Amino acid sequence: MQKRFGPALKYAFRQSLPVMFGYIFLGVAFGILLQQAGFGALWALLISGFVYAGSLQFVLVGFLAQGAALPTVALMSLFINSRHLFYGLSFIDKFKAMGRRKPYMVFSLTDETYSVLCGMQPPAGVNEQDAMFLVALLDQLYWVAGSLLGALAGNLPLDFTGIDFSMTALFLVIFLEQWRGSKSHLPALVGLASGVVFLLWLGPDAFLLPALAVAVAVLLLAKPVVLRREAQNQKAKEGAQ
Repeated sequence: MQKRFGPALKYAFRQSLPVMFGYIFLGVAFGILLQQAGFGALWALLISGFVYAGSLQFVLVGFLAQGAALPTVALMSLFINSRHLFYGLSFIDKFKAMGRRKPYMVFSLTDETYSVLCGMQPPAGVNEQDAMFLVALLDQLYWVAGSLLGALAGNLPLDFTGIDFSMTALFLVIFLEQWRGSKSHLPALVGLASGVVFLLWLGPDAFLLPALAVAVAVLLLAKPVVLRREAQNQKAKEGAQ
């Protein structure tokens, strides 16, 4: 067992180090918010173990505290995590080849794990499927550990004023990383415009769901146009060469 997984574990740990620092800190922030909302370490363990949805978990704290209706929680979860349906397609063949580990790979595919998996080039002697699985597992363990630490720290007599800004910071980081890494800025601009319009129209308590719905609808309608323009630009580049 050690002979097989040893090289893959060492490689996966090195690859996941950037995620570790981010996930432990954000997990701590989530655990503290959950504790302050009246939910203890067991809740932190269960949510991070079975929901494991990053930004959605921060939103979930408010839902739990307010006793939100299940359909509202389900719709919000669908809209916030709908991006996984699109970028997860690039790994569908690799995940299928992983047999019994496929369900967990689908479940654990967060933004950060996806980024690590995309950049992986395992050296000789490291099984790629083992490395992928271990990266996903380590990333979730970092998040769970941070959540538990935060839930336990929430009982300490410390001033956690402003810790809820970590959710805003998480969204900003994801937005900036996607802006820098995307060839087209249309999704970011559509999402930003939709959010601003509905925020001004409906206010901070009711803008999110309609803003997300409209942004997804606009992007689905615009997808053929964007793909056509990208194909034209690619042909133009090839012609220039």
